[in-house]
Amino acid sequence: MHATPTFEVKILDERIRAWGLPRYQSAMAAAIDLFACVDQPLALAPQSPAQLIPSGLAIHIGDPSVAGLIVPRSGTGHRTGLVMGNSVGVLDADYTGPLLISAWNRNAPGSSPLVVNPGDRIAQLVFVPVVRPVLRVVEEFSRSTARGGGGFGSTGVA
Repeated sequence: MHATPTFEVKILDERIRAWGLPRYQSAMAAAIDLFACVDQPLALAPQSPAQLIPSGLAIHIGDPSVAGLIVPRSGTGHRTGLVMGNSVGVLDADYTGPLLISAWNRNAPGSSPLVVNPGDRIAQLVFVPVVRPVLRVVEEFSRSTARGGGGFGSTGVA
């Protein structure tokens, strides 16, 4: 068992104290939910440009072997179409600024806008290990593989 790391968090929006610090929603949850710290309901039209929504937090990971990934909440993305405008946001270990959520309504044009209300849990933050290898330039790889340079779909072709 590894020791549980501790990361510093600044509360940038006092409503977080009333809503509760983001936390794991079950004993084995992989991520913490992030709140939308907007002042009033925000309508996201389908296929319109992504909007940056404050989470009300700043987190300092401070460990280069860890990164944070900001991803959609699974159910929300599937049921409503609210996903990340940048697919996945990366929180680097040395970033200490406000944690922003790039929110995008992926639904088809003509669909109803999605409304994000103050305090809605709209994204999740998962902490993942990071490997930072040294890259060594070579003319040929030291080992060959059965796949070799086979590209997209090459392992599924009969």
